[in-house]
Amino acid sequence: MKGSKSVVFEKLRDLVPRGPEWSIDWSVIWGLFSELSALDDCPQDPIHHAEGDVGKHTRMVVEALVAMEDWQALPPIDQSILFWASCFHDIGKLGTTKHEEDGRISSRGHSRLGAAITRGILRDIGADFYWREAVCGIILKHQLPFWLIERSDPERMAIETSLVCRPNLLCLHAQADALGRICNDKQNLLDNVALAKEVFIKMDCLDDPFPFANDESRLAFLGSENRDPHYAAYEDFRCTAYVMSALPGSGKDTWIACNLSGVPMVSLDVIRKEIGVSATGNQGRVIQAAYELAKTHLRNGRDFVWNATNVTQQTRGKVLRLLRGYGALIHIIYIEVLPAQLDKQNTARHQVVPKKVGQALARKLEPPSRSECHLLTNVLPPEICDTCAR
Repeated sequence: MKGSKSVVFEKLRDLVPRGPEWSIDWSVIWGLFSELSALDDCPQDPIHHAEGDVGKHTRMVVEALVAMEDWQALPPIDQSILFWASCFHDIGKLGTTKHEEDGRISSRGHSRLGAAITRGILRDIGADFYWREAVCGIILKHQLPFWLIERSDPERMAIETSLVCRPNLLCLHAQADALGRICNDKQNLLDNVALAKEVFIKMDCLDDPFPFANDESRLAFLGSENRDPHYAAYEDFRCTAYVMSALPGSGKDTWIACNLSGVPMVSLDVIRKEIGVSATGNQGRVIQAAYELAKTHLRNGRDFVWNATNVTQQTRGKVLRLLRGYGALIHIIYIEVLPAQLDKQNTARHQVVPKKVGQALARKLEPPSRSECHLLTNVLPPEICDTCAR
């Protein structure tokens, strides 16, 4: 990355083509991030990508997108989301491309890795949180329109996808992704994208998330394979469990003190101190003790805070399943501060998290979504009060 963080993010938005020329300044775009220029040396399977390397494919996709009248008619914010999602959509191939024994080239898992890499790049330059996550959501799901109609339950997958990204933008990207390649099955890909769009329309979630009757209906549907998405679940919660999610040094403890003072807390840091386990030691005893304490609160119908980093969906899933089992209302509070502020706050902590540990967690970061909880509060830099920011 070249230039200051704020300047680079402003440049991202300024580089989105504008009419009537709709010209793309590749010389500038390709020089912004080393990850983009590295795509020119990343090979692809010639059966699906006879055009050549990932860099060439990426530029063809973006050029196809910008030429589409549907993209040109979008509001500027949506244009920018799709433009940069297209620029970054295959960046995960840098870490997943493999030459198979039969001579083929594969890149399994590149969508998820690509979303993570892009999140790190955009977070580092201070990109707007919601803009960033819209870009990453498209990258995460960018292959889905190609095969959605071939799955056994496309309607369910359409609903789930609508909670992660905007399906209308996703389908536009997929159309450009198909157009921006040389292959024998291009028309089949385009047909599948059109059919995927029809599924989203049928399920009333092309432009917005599926309209569940209430928050419990959403979680109940996602937790049961055969549940009718239109069924209105009865909401009767035993208690509220506040689940914190943030990188170390983000200010979870301070935010809790400011906003949930007096609410009982299950803190992994406190438990580690009590039983003498370091943050890098075996966490089995720590987790077990935390679960037992949480169960006590749940059995008594008592509101409480689960205070841990919880930066990945997999990690959160373990405790969320416990909370669901006891009938708690799940309210996730996600806190994010700018990287420079995070480093400053971590340095000021009583127990400083090693830099390598913090960086590893940042690379894994998956902000929570409404598919995981009843309520979600994102606490972002402009919303953090002066006391909580200290």
